Amino acid sequence: MKKPQRNGYARVDRVKEQIMRELAELIRTELKDPRAGLITINDVDVTRDYSHATVYYTVLNGEREASAQALEHAKGFLRSELSRRITVFRVPELHFEYDHSLERGMTLSHLIEQAAAEPSVPDVE
Repeated sequence: MKKPQRNGYARVDRVKEQIMRELAELIRTELKDPRAGLITINDVDVTRDYSHATVYYTVLNGEREASAQALEHAKGFLRSELSRRITVFRVPELHFEYDHSLERGMTLSHLIEQAAAEPSVPDVE
């Protein structure tokens, strides 16, 4: 059972946000792989024991597959740099997953715009 927090904000959440900030900074400034493109970190899920972290990202320009390969290639470097920047008992192993939610949101928005642009059918009584 989960232990209630006094301030309502668990340590796992604070670590998650710090990992997200530091990874975004590392990818922006230290990652020199030209395949990476503009990678945006959307979310990070960390296990309670800090052994694994799933990093959800999107690519603004560039190819998704090439960016995924660049992140997989730089996984060890990013983890070692992360260990220098944050203080936790165990630096999590990083797992990268592309976040499809932005694409789904744009598709739904486009469908709503199409439906709104169609002429309305008058009610027959």
